[in-house]
Amino acid sequence: MPGVIIIVIALLAFPIIVGLSTAALAGVIGHFLYKDGEARHEGSELVDLNN
Repeated sequence: MPGVIIIVIALLAFPIIVGLSTAALAGVIGHFLYKDGEARHEGSELVDLNN
């Protein structure tokens, strides 16, 4: 019986863990892409218009 409870808890927690890790990964990738865009277009007059 304890094994069944552990399996049910694991199955319920799995989608939450996957969703949160995916959101964190998207945040990290977005941060690095933003920094890359800032570095590539440094000195452009359009960058000043975004602030």
